[in-house]
Amino acid sequence: MSEITIRRKHGKTPADARASAEHMAAELKEEFDLKYLWDGDVLRFKRSGLAGELVLDGEEVALRIQLGFLLSALKPAIEREVHKFFDENFAA
Repeated sequence: MSEITIRRKHGKTPADARASAEHMAAELKEEFDLKYLWDGDVLRFKRSGLAGELVLDGEEVALRIQLGFLLSALKPAIEREVHKFFDENFAA
């Protein structure tokens, strides 16, 4: 298994940070049939070959994704897209 871990400071209120995370999850659900649920300030998500969580706090967003064997080959592309999304939605 391969793992992607990203931590970023954000300049958002807790409500705005949660709205950005919800936006991301809704897009992923639509595009990749990703299932997700909130557990407090933790967004847990999964689909075949991928599982992870996004943790929000007042200053930082932390993402951990575990990729299955087949998706491990796509790790660089997935990581690029995650960084792009964070740049657009969680700028400090």
